[in-house]
Amino acid sequence: MSNGRLTRGITEFLGIVGSAIAVSAATRNRTPARDADLVRLGIEPARFREIKRF
Repeated sequence: MSNGRLTRGITEFLGIVGSAIAVSAATRNRTPARDADLVRLGIEPARFREIKRF
């Protein structure tokens, strides 16, 4: 595996983890999650907003 490919893989992994943390924090704080973070996680933003919170 080349250095560039490894670096890109690590960068992408950290980006996904960052998006997961951001969506989790937004949900916990009852604020809207960013569409870009939801899409990166494979979640449709419109469907996510349909979820009822109790």
